[in-house]
Amino acid sequence: MRLPLGHDRAELVEVVRIGDPARHLTSRDLAGDVVEVWAGEEVRQLLRLVGELPDSPKYRCFLPGWGIRAYDDTDPEPLFEIAFCFRCNGARLWGRDVTQEQRHQDFEAESTAGRELLRRFRACAPGGDVGGPG
Repeated sequence: MRLPLGHDRAELVEVVRIGDPARHLTSRDLAGDVVEVWAGEEVRQLLRLVGELPDSPKYRCFLPGWGIRAYDDTDPEPLFEIAFCFRCNGARLWGRDVTQEQRHQDFEAESTAGRELLRRFRACAPGGDVGGPG
């Protein structure tokens, strides 16, 4: 996946469990409950994993279950936000450095990086959240 410019400035990431996935078909930002906050090395590992997500054929549903908000240490507004749909291999990105070409991307959810990313997200949710929308 192509990360926005400035992703290397991220110092903190909120992991977001999306409660209303259909909202993200037309939304201007990521909405959901913050279930975990990662900092430092966890942020670098997460963004490396996201950057390793291979491209995938496009599907249609886009009902994301998980997302992230990345922050630097100088601005209360996110550097960028990403909503992930592990069912249709789709991602939507928002942020000041997100280009038009980066706003809608596809990733292979069944790749090693995709499975590991979903595992990490689910580990953040109460009870491990092994089911539910991806």
